[in-house]
Amino acid sequence: MKTEINARLTALRRVMRRKGFAAFVFPSTDPHQGEYVPDHWKGREWISGFDGSAGTAVVTMTSAALWTDSRYFIAAAEQLAETEFVLMKERIATTPSVSEWLAKELKKDTCKKIGIDGWVCSHSVAEDLRKALKKLGDFTLQTDFDPLAEIWNHRPLRPKNKIFLHPLQYAGETCSSKLRRIRKALSEQQAEGTIVSALDDVAWTLNLRGSDVHCNPVFVAYLFILKQKAVLYTDMEKISPEINRYLLSEGVETAPYEQIPIALAQCTDIALLLDSDALNERLFTVAFNARSIIGKLPIPTMKAVKNETEIRGFRNAMLRDGVAMVKFLKWLRPAVEAGGQTEITLGEKLTSLRSEQALYEGISFDTIVGYEAHGAIVHYEATPKTDRLVEPRGLVLIDSGAQYVDGTTDITRTIALGPVSEEQRKIYTLVLKGHIQLALCKFPTGVCGSQLDAFARQAMWREGYNFMHGTGHGVGSFLNVHEGPHQIRMEWVAAPLLPGMTVTNEPGIYLEGKFGVRIENTMLIQPHRQTTFGDFLGFDALTLAPIDTTPIDFNMLTAEEVHWLNSYHERVYRELSPYLTNEEQTWLKNATQPVERK
Repeated sequence: MKTEINARLTALRRVMRRKGFAAFVFPSTDPHQGEYVPDHWKGREWISGFDGSAGTAVVTMTSAALWTDSRYFIAAAEQLAETEFVLMKERIATTPSVSEWLAKELKKDTCKKIGIDGWVCSHSVAEDLRKALKKLGDFTLQTDFDPLAEIWNHRPLRPKNKIFLHPLQYAGETCSSKLRRIRKALSEQQAEGTIVSALDDVAWTLNLRGSDVHCNPVFVAYLFILKQKAVLYTDMEKISPEINRYLLSEGVETAPYEQIPIALAQCTDIALLLDSDALNERLFTVAFNARSIIGKLPIPTMKAVKNETEIRGFRNAMLRDGVAMVKFLKWLRPAVEAGGQTEITLGEKLTSLRSEQALYEGISFDTIVGYEAHGAIVHYEATPKTDRLVEPRGLVLIDSGAQYVDGTTDITRTIALGPVSEEQRKIYTLVLKGHIQLALCKFPTGVCGSQLDAFARQAMWREGYNFMHGTGHGVGSFLNVHEGPHQIRMEWVAAPLLPGMTVTNEPGIYLEGKFGVRIENTMLIQPHRQTTFGDFLGFDALTLAPIDTTPIDFNMLTAEEVHWLNSYHERVYRELSPYLTNEEQTWLKNATQPVERK
């Protein structure tokens, strides 16, 4: 693979030389700014060999570098070894930005033209890069060329899988109702229409789903919404006669995917709401006119606030998922003690048990099973080359989830498979304390996740530990497992937490070369109480699965934290036990026994 990467860089540089580029930038996104993208647009992965979901590769005529976040530091270092790419660790003080690195690398070059494919970067990314480069030198940014079109042999085709209906019994609101709400919100911003680019926004609005993106039930398309009509732009072979009739009944026309730039170019006198973060540079440039309104689309917030049907679906999906988790956890330790189990076989077993549940549609992301040192690699995915035998000692971190027709699940448990060290016990308990303190949090309406993030970190901060990934993200309703606009994280995210939103609670600590610990539940934001100071909100755990109590140092827990753990476990047993065999009930009863401080 390393030889292939170097050969690809050589081919790229031949094209760059012919076209007059000093450097080319490869983001991780597709024309719809997705986090997870179809194979056709995995250009950054193809040119660099790094397969994480986040990162930016930059290539000059003499050097190459890749930027990614802390989730992938360890994995990226391994995958980039023996290639020209130098790892750039984002959000580390000594790491230069892309523009700073380019300015230094190209300081003596006479050529100052930088390239980035405007189809796969947002307008805001292109504009920020353009401004940053201008400050650092006489650079220009060209966005109308894709070198991969010339050098990527056997490039995967754009996916053309069939679109299917997400029934109203699970969606809870008709497409026509959603369109009315969207148009009303657009009118309140003095906008006459908008272009919906994010694939999960398109799918949610139309109550349709697809299989174009691994683990995410979405399809490649744009949705153009105007006052009097809406048009879905997608590959026409994706639309069956049944889906076409459904769309027409909801007031939605269809047109070929490639025609969206043509349609936007004709809207020279229409006040379109354009989201510079969500719309790619090429379409933004075509659509922008004197009446354009730059702002945020209303759809992400609408989608994030689940209706009663979706909430009921989440609870039902979490119930079935919890049954699968109990079956797996009951099986786990005896299977490891019997020998022969590896990280891959554990993941396969869990997927198999989930697949037995009603309404199962697949995993919601690639399962992470990290035993001991591999648990410190935040987004580790075992391969035949890295797969490790799991032994009856130490910790295994398992982060997994499933897509069900009525909901999406995301859960992490760290399990002691036998004796653990005092260091492991301390770290496990610090993470558990953070998880519980965030779960207990009550907050006034209007608060955003960034204001709550410290609750999950305060115990570990006192001991000098931290983690660099976010603490929580929204979860879609049979949609993407990562959903915004709200988040819980250290960095400022202004989106308020609203009743009906789902959000994960997943603090962790990772000691490179040793082990990692993460404990995650998906939660529902709901009203807590009304006071003279306003309405207060709180969290309700949707995830139902026991939390391993064997690695806990109970001297570190407060009485309040012990009470939360016992209450949660009492609920887990009460809600799951009716769906378990007698033997499974006995196991779960033992796993959820009340605990006490020592």
